[in-house]
Amino acid sequence: MMRKLTITSMIALVLIGIEFNALYAATPPAKDVSALLAPIVQKHDVPGMAAAVVRNGEMVAVGVAGVRTRGKPEKVAVADRFHLGSDTKAMTAMLCGILVDEGKLKWDQALGETFPELKKSMDRGYQAVTLRQLLTHRGGAPGDLAKDPLWGKLWQYKGTPTGARRLLLEGVTSRPPETTPGEKYVYSNAGFAIAGHMAEKVTGKSWEDLMREKVFRPLGMTTAGFGAPGTRAKNDQPRGHRKDGTPVEPGPGADNPVAIGPAGTVHCSIGDWAKFAAANLPGGKMKLVKDETLIVLHTPAPGEPKYAMGWMIVEGQPWAGGPALTHGGSNTMWMAVVWLAPGKDFAVVVACNQANGEACNDAVLALIGAEGR
Repeated sequence: MMRKLTITSMIALVLIGIEFNALYAATPPAKDVSALLAPIVQKHDVPGMAAAVVRNGEMVAVGVAGVRTRGKPEKVAVADRFHLGSDTKAMTAMLCGILVDEGKLKWDQALGETFPELKKSMDRGYQAVTLRQLLTHRGGAPGDLAKDPLWGKLWQYKGTPTGARRLLLEGVTSRPPETTPGEKYVYSNAGFAIAGHMAEKVTGKSWEDLMREKVFRPLGMTTAGFGAPGTRAKNDQPRGHRKDGTPVEPGPGADNPVAIGPAGTVHCSIGDWAKFAAANLPGGKMKLVKDETLIVLHTPAPGEPKYAMGWMIVEGQPWAGGPALTHGGSNTMWMAVVWLAPGKDFAVVVACNQANGEACNDAVLALIGAEGR
């Protein structure tokens, strides 16, 4: 019986591999746009940069420039991994959308419903806060945990990542919401961390394992991981750099606490990030959620700013053929920017191993100008 199960599993894995390879086997080589990025790296004096363009579900252009670490010779490679910061939020929202499609979560599922064991300790203001509100920054969760003693506890916590998010949930919800839930936009890493913990609670799996299982593996994002990429003492991956240009070696001080992982700790290659961007466009070959679920993920909550679930909605971009979706991410040592134009089935992703928004924006504009016609 055990042998039969093993053989069946192996056949299933082979068939999945054949299906995935068939999707991408006919993809023509992407155009090299490294020459567009090199002068931008030089102009802004950043160590390195990577960028890609997606059209009609395919990565049609990709490029890299600069070095992994300032002062060292190793150049950035296309397969190198960059930290995405808050661009993780759209991935966490996508994960929640998958769980909604599976019937394990509901958009209007409340914290009190999800964590009934916390009824006595959870402030009444948080009891009715929903997953939808958390993913649109309207759940009343605090906008700045750094000024809270809880932040120090999260740094010092030595347990599992899921345990760290439980600590965050209990600490945040033991006090009244920062604003009335549902009424005001407050950009909150804590809110997304709590949303990620809701996914953990209903599945019994860590957010990290869920991301691997339901987002990274289906999309073939083989380079995706968490925290600062690379190995200490080996210049094997790009390093994040402080504002003064000093490189930061991988380790606990190279990223935020794991408690806020769902808000901003994913890293991956630029090509793998392009696969996720494609999954958010009409022409994407691999769909992670139902069409109606993707519409929910991309629809902003009422009020200003127009923020959907991990996406800012921007009107009036002539090149986009309709509303554009964008987001930026940084843990102060990296910068990553994504723009989607669903109306043109087009996307640009740019990542830099120093937090320089102007450099990333220049690269976005250059790629839109060269590839967005």
